[in-house]
Amino acid sequence: MLEIGERPWGKYFVLADEPNYKLKRIEVNPGQKLSYQYHHKRQEQWTIIEGDATVVLDGKEINLKYGESIFIPLGSKHRMMNLSDKPVVFIEVQTGTYFGEDDIVRIEDDYDRS
Repeated sequence: MLEIGERPWGKYFVLADEPNYKLKRIEVNPGQKLSYQYHHKRQEQWTIIEGDATVVLDGKEINLKYGESIFIPLGSKHRMMNLSDKPVVFIEVQTGTYFGEDDIVRIEDDYDRS
């Protein structure tokens, strides 16, 4: 494991961090959600590996279950939500020119992060 990040909504594990991609396993606790955000330098592909997820992509809610994926284009506003009572786990593949946590532009956040 290259990095483990604890967050108010759950945690993430960096599985690979290469010059042309970053790979994470992300766990979202029941009833929690990530900030509504976008990125300037990366796009993402999310694949659900456990639980039932609700994704907001540019204002539209999309329900995903095990094995389903969604592409988050560069600059698109997005959020992962776990509206269930069981954990949601997904794999995130980031591609682009930069993968740092400081490329997160938060529009809305339940935990008052900027």
